[in-house]
Amino acid sequence: MANMVNCTEVRPGNIYIWDNQLYMCLNIDLNKTAMAKMKVKLKSKNVRTGATTEVSLIGGDKVEIVYVEKRKMGFLYDEGDSICFMDNETYDQVSIPKAILEWEMNFLISGVEVEIMTYNGEILGITLPTKVTLNITESEPAVRGDTSKTAMKDAVLETGLKVKVPIFVEQGEDIIVSTEDGSYVSRA
Repeated sequence: MANMVNCTEVRPGNIYIWDNQLYMCLNIDLNKTAMAKMKVKLKSKNVRTGATTEVSLIGGDKVEIVYVEKRKMGFLYDEGDSICFMDNETYDQVSIPKAILEWEMNFLISGVEVEIMTYNGEILGITLPTKVTLNITESEPAVRGDTSKTAMKDAVLETGLKVKVPIFVEQGEDIIVSTEDGSYVSRA
């Protein structure tokens, strides 16, 4: 299901087709001068490859807005070269290759619920929750007397992700991590 719209009507978050590629609009910049047609620059992310690019169009150009199906599914298990997810209501299972989920693998543990995006049966990727709770498996011991507010140390989480945490956080503790940039948010 899709519809053609003027490129000036594309909004951030919309997924559209241009040059036989699926893009998600991140930002739109409209530039109109008195003597020229409107120039439209869409900062966009290629949904299949993840590459960010700028699509330049003229005010009258039409793009096809597409509707992507999103289903909530829970992380089930690692199959080696792919990850298995299950719909908690219908118990349908879907396997997604690890190559598509390189960054997301840092936050996938049992029980994490994600949104899986599909278009015409093709799995485009997953949307993680904004924050997840992970356990610290390795961390340096705190240095006695180092009480600076910004004192940070390295820690390795159960998924293998390395993050900087405050010195008062110990090995074995659960912490909340941002899935956007992989940074420490707070103790769980």
